[in-house]
Amino acid sequence: MTTMTTTATTTTGQTVLDARGVTMRFGGLTAVRGVDLTVRSGEIVGLIGPNGAGKTTFFNCLTGLYTPTEGEVRYKDTVLPPTSYKVTAAGIARTFQNIRLFANMTVLENVLVGRHTRTKEGFWSAVLRGPGFHKAEAASRARATELLEFVGLAAKADHLARNLPYGEQRKLEIARALASEPGLLLLDEPTAGMNPQETRATEELVFAIRDQGIAVLVIEHDMRFIFNLCDRVAVLVQGEKLIEGDSATVQGDERVVAAYLGEPLENDPGAAEAAEVEAAEAHADTPHDTAAGKENDR
Repeated sequence: MTTMTTTATTTTGQTVLDARGVTMRFGGLTAVRGVDLTVRSGEIVGLIGPNGAGKTTFFNCLTGLYTPTEGEVRYKDTVLPPTSYKVTAAGIARTFQNIRLFANMTVLENVLVGRHTRTKEGFWSAVLRGPGFHKAEAASRARATELLEFVGLAAKADHLARNLPYGEQRKLEIARALASEPGLLLLDEPTAGMNPQETRATEELVFAIRDQGIAVLVIEHDMRFIFNLCDRVAVLVQGEKLIEGDSATVQGDERVVAAYLGEPLENDPGAAEAAEVEAAEAHADTPHDTAAGKENDR
């Protein structure tokens, strides 16, 4: 795997993500309420919160899986369309909490799927298979091979994705996301189910991605991982942003401690409403859910 930097200190620059007043309702339930968040180039930002806090719902609003009920999402000053493949084409890629690989395709083929938004060849080029098609195909394979080398999977390029160990499947999903050449990468619980050694390797990989100039926004329940990794951390509780700041500021906030220890906050609806929100999200029937899911599974 590519040599990696193990410090989170870097120079930040242009705002790549600007989410303003993002609200997502499912019927009478509000899963996300008025959330503002920015991410700048050269920055790793963490998003944490108890189960049912609205973190994945917020991610889905950023990536076009859901159309926010209110608010807007901008990428490099352009309002994003509420369609997942257009969001990917604009420059935002993501991984999922539950791994979504093509199990019966090879490792290399999975990464090549991620290149589809960056290839210029059309239908007739693919049918006729002229020189332009073969040149584009060779370029895509070369880039996919580079990415597999980057994440440490080059030796397994011809293996079926389903035969990879769990931790390597996570790496493959990241490589596939990077194949779309994003300016912002969203990681949804990238260390879930990993042992400490795998978690450390993921941390180093995220630093290496940041050092390539890609901004990163990450959801994670492993607090040690988050606070070691991130320049800033935002905390969602009951669908609202409770606090945002550096690791020391967030760890020292009494409201954050209360949220994680289960002590009731003011007007806390308790676990019942959190479960209702999760159920509503799971069964949401918006016009974009099915199509967006298919686009993300390609």
